[in-house]
Amino acid sequence: MAPHCPLTEIGVVHSRHTRTEHTPVQSALNLAEHATVEVFPPYLDGILGLADFGWAWLVTWLDRAPGTPLLRQIPFLLRPQRRSMGVFATRSPGRVNPLGLSLVRVIGVEGAHLRFAGVDLLDGTPVVDLKPYVSRFDRPDGDPRCGWYDTVPIEPGVRPADLGPAPGATQYDTDSQRIGPHPD
Repeated sequence: MAPHCPLTEIGVVHSRHTRTEHTPVQSALNLAEHATVEVFPPYLDGILGLADFGWAWLVTWLDRAPGTPLLRQIPFLLRPQRRSMGVFATRSPGRVNPLGLSLVRVIGVEGAHLRFAGVDLLDGTPVVDLKPYVSRFDRPDGDPRCGWYDTVPIEPGVRPADLGPAPGATQYDTDSQRIGPHPD
């Protein structure tokens, strides 16, 4: 368990990804890839019934995000345009509270393992909550506006590395989740 995560960790993600730059930017863009959540023993009773749902929200602590987030930053998908946004208008990992929210397809639950499709997380990412997706609650009516996301092309499986280097990137930035200039 990561000692710097101020929330209780209920489990951990096991995926093939070890570097942010080579991890798909959103779970919905990577449904062909599978990974697992290992639920820790004290929380195993909490996954009873989850296998009956087709989709679930994975709430994670993005433990490799920068310590001090930039409130205005260039999101991965806007790198080609070098256009900045406020952090609360992005899905960036560099946040005031680095919580991740991934909508994943539930493949199955076996013992302490939730197998899912839609991988956008690094191996070892702490899981702080799981919630079933309920279309009657989670899907808004009509065709909701999605801000700048409605204006950019988004390819399946796209990774930050596919979109060009981060602004002011150094090797440190490429190997971590830091998306601004190196602090040193």
